[in-house]
Amino acid sequence: MSIWWSLHLRREAASIPLARRLLLGTMETAGVDPDISFDLSVALSEACANAVEHGGGQGVGEPSEAYRVTAYLDGEKCRIEVADSGPGFPARHGGCAHATTAHVPATAESGRGLCLIEQLADHVHFGNRPGRGAVVSFDKVLKWREDALLKVS
Repeated sequence: MSIWWSLHLRREAASIPLARRLLLGTMETAGVDPDISFDLSVALSEACANAVEHGGGQGVGEPSEAYRVTAYLDGEKCRIEVADSGPGFPARHGGCAHATTAHVPATAESGRGLCLIEQLADHVHFGNRPGRGAVVSFDKVLKWREDALLKVS
């Protein structure tokens, strides 16, 4: 059995806990190990925060005032994708090791989210949508509780 869902959210900070709670609730119900659920929920929060902060256009009321979160729990893996309609990632962005975030001062209040996603997930892809927008997708191999509903044998 598999579970998937997709949300279209306003680019507002209040949307981030909604996406996180839905993911945590889905994983709790399915029986995913709490440590794995926590890691993925933090990574999702960072990806959503990136979309809220950077995923917008120039004008109010444009389609870029929203972003999309999609999550798939299938078999032994969870895959999450966050897509926005902002300017996208710079052409040379290759993740934390090559990003400008690698040079963020320790006292900075932002700039480490993409690096954190890379640390929490097994596979991460930062890309741009055709036309306009960024996509952050990541996955992680799941561990299950003994009483899991979707446990893979």
